[in-house]
Amino acid sequence: MTPKADMIRSIAVAAMLAALALVMLAACSSRAETETRQEAADAKVGAQEPGPAPPTTAKTNAAPSAKGYVVKRVLEIDGPFRHGDYVWDEEGAPSEGEVVITVDLKAETLSVFRGGYEIGAAVILFGADEKPTPTGVYPITQKDADHYSNLYDSAPMPYMLRMTNDGVSIHGSEVDWGYATHGCIGVPVAFAKKLFGVTKLGDKIIVTNGEMLKAGQTIPAA
Repeated sequence: MTPKADMIRSIAVAAMLAALALVMLAACSSRAETETRQEAADAKVGAQEPGPAPPTTAKTNAAPSAKGYVVKRVLEIDGPFRHGDYVWDEEGAPSEGEVVITVDLKAETLSVFRGGYEIGAAVILFGADEKPTPTGVYPITQKDADHYSNLYDSAPMPYMLRMTNDGVSIHGSEVDWGYATHGCIGVPVAFAKKLFGVTKLGDKIIVTNGEMLKAGQTIPAA
């Protein structure tokens, strides 16, 4: 390589190094300017009032809430429970709370709970084989203290609580052994009056065939 070529190469290398230095200087200046702007922005944000805290998330291992209606007390009944018998005791029960009526056709008994406390129970009449009382969950859709049947010779149905559109209801009746109804649930008239007084439209009537209840048990249908 000639001296002239060496000089030209040295000049080219020097020019390239100078250009690279300018590029690096420009990059450093740009980065410094960006950092300065970011610091200014951070300072501005820091001077503002703090925003609302982020929403908290519920723990996934939290125990699920209990579902259904929990029975907290069952009345003690001394001796045999015969047709025409009933008990009513609101002492110790809350004065307010959800009212649920349960009917066990197999045990031939009706219970009424308020706030989970049983406040009344009675022996019932129910539908014979030709007109069986349906099982299921029924909200009270009508109340009539002085009701008469539209289907059966205007038979009196005092303190009627309607369950179905075709006339099945709870009502006061002469509850004697060997009697049956046309699908309704008959209870002693004095008991029916008390039941009528503590219920409202929409309260649930749960009719089963052999489901006994005890304290601490949950009624899922309620």
